[in-house]
Parts: sequence; structure tokens; C-alpha cells
Amino acid sequence: MAEADPGAVPPSTIARVRDRIDTAPRFSESDAIRLNRMFRGRDTLEMLRSVIEDGLVGELATVSSFGAESAVLLHLVATVDPSLPVLFLETGKHFPETLVYRDTLARQLGLTGLRNLVPDPATLAAKDETGLRWSYDPDGCCDIRKVLPLASALSGFDATITGRKAFQSSTRANLPRFEVDTSDAQGRLKINPLIDWSGEDIQAYFEAHDLPRHPLVEAGYPSIGCAPCTSKVAPGEDPRSGRWKGWEKTECGIHSPTDDDDLPPGYEPAF
Repeated sequence: MAEADPGAVPPSTIARVRDRIDTAPRFSESDAIRLNRMFRGRDTLEMLRSVIEDGLVGELATVSSFGAESAVLLHLVATVDPSLPVLFLETGKHFPETLVYRDTLARQLGLTGLRNLVPDPATLAAKDETGLRWSYDPDGCCDIRKVLPLASALSGFDATITGRKAFQSSTRANLPRFEVDTSDAQGRLKINPLIDWSGEDIQAYFEAHDLPRHPLVEAGYPSIGCAPCTSKVAPGEDPRSGRWKGWEKTECGIHSPTDDDDLPPGYEPAF
């Protein structure tokens, strides 16, 4: 009978280690700082190749609105990996032109990983039966139709790529390329490859690669979201000033609960 190895780890200990669930956040602020330093001054496409092909950030997806400037980021991503998951929030409130544009871009760029995320029917029936929540509680409407479906879809991802750019609004002016998503406690990484691109850079890329334009841009919509909450923008105005005009709201994913006094009788905040 062979003697037991005194340095061996008991099988029961190995099993316990393997079965332990790591509940720590995926990324920390120090990780984001390290990545920002690593890719400082690096070309956008070069950075995307490293992130996507080398798996630096784990399971990755792109979140796209298929809006006015979305074709640039989607073209860059498709250049590296056209099968990368692309998450589109099909809120049921989009302009018809946006849905056509989505299908056109997906086909032209060969985006085989497109996923259309829809609101939960039971939640819609309970919280927005009339479909008019946007008119008195836009934050609650965004929660139902965007925030919750996206949160559910992101449960299997470690990081997301966004199309945010500093020039779009003052609230985005100081965003870094890499940041930790603070919308929940999961510690996902949020990557903003185009954050330092100017409006001129975007337009030049459109022309250089002959990318199709969203049909509503020429009609005066430089930033396009859901139809009820998107207005035309006058020349010289903040490109995102047409979003939720008249409300103290600048981002669809930021939930600012509406006071009960602001709601019609008989209605309650969505959450």
C-alpha cells in the first residue's frame, strides 16, 4: 500500500475550493485606472482589437441605440469581430426609421450577434398599461423599457462597449475610456472607445467608410432615442438637448424618482 504524500491537499479541500462562489465585483476602480493608462494615446481600433481579441475584460457586449452616430462604433467593432453581441433595446417606442436603420446596418456590417431586448410584458401591463408613462414619468418609463431589460441581459457579461462621446453633452465631458459601471454592484467595466472623438472625427469616419446615415439626422435630430421623448435640435444647440426636453433628465439609464405630486391622480412611480 502506497504511503500518503504528507504535502498532498485532501480531496475534500479541493472540492470546497472549487465549489466556492466568488461574489466580489468583476472590476475595481484600480482596474479601470490601469486600463486607461495601458491604452493612453493608443489608436481606437488598436485598443478595440486588444480588448476584444485578447479577452482582457472577459465576456463583452456592445450596447447600441442604432442612433445618429452608431454606425461608427458598430463599424469599428465589426472590423474586429462582427459576431460580438450587440444589444439593442427594443422599447416599443422607437421611430420606425430607427428600426429600419438597425436592420440596414446589421445587414451591411454583418452583425451576426444582434440581440433585441424587449420589456417584460407583465411589467408593462402592470406599470404602463396605456403606454403613456413617458408623458408623466419618463424616468419610470426608461426603467421599464430600458434599464430592467438591459440589466437582465447583462447578467452574463463582464463589460460593455458604449458609443458615448465627450462632445455630446456636458454630462459626458469628463468620461474616461474605461470606467466601472456603478448601476449595480456587479462591478462590470464600461468602455467608451469614442469618448475623445470630435464631431468632425465622426463625420470624417462616415465619409471615409461610406456608412449609411440615420434618415432622421437630416431632419434635425442629431441625437435619436424613443420617438415620444426626442425633439429636433436647433443649429448650435447641445446635440442631446432634444432628449427629454422640458424634463430634468439627461440619460436614459439614470433613474431619478419622480415626486408623487408631479403625477396625475391615481398614478404611482414605476418603482
